[in-house]
Amino acid sequence: MRLEVRENLEAVLEQGRQIQSFVFEMDFAAYRQDARTRLAVERSFEIIGEALNRVSKVEPETIEFITDFRQIISFRNILAHCYDSIEDKIVWGIVEAALPRLVTQVEALLPPRE
Repeated sequence: MRLEVRENLEAVLEQGRQIQSFVFEMDFAAYRQDARTRLAVERSFEIIGEALNRVSKVEPETIEFITDFRQIISFRNILAHCYDSIEDKIVWGIVEAALPRLVTQVEALLPPRE
C-alpha cells in the first residue's frame, strides 16, 4: 500500500471515529438541535469523501474494498457545494447506517504500522 493511500485511509478512519465521538449518546433530536455537532459531522464527512476520492485516483484497486465509495465521494460534493440544501435526517441516517461499516472496512484495509 502506498504511503499516500495509507495516510488518506488513516484520515478516513480518524474522521469516522471523530464523528462517532461527536454523536455519542445523541439521538436525532439532539443532533438536530446542536449546530456545532452538525457542522463538525458535515466537515468530517467532507474530509472522508475527499480522502476516498484521492485513494480512488492513486490506488483504484484498494478503493473497491469500500462499499459505496462512489456515493461517499458524491456525498462530500453535496456537502461542499450544496450546503444550503443539506437535510439533517439524511446525514443522521448515514451516521447510523453507513458510518460503522465504513470504519470497519477501513480498519480491515489498514495494515499495522511497523
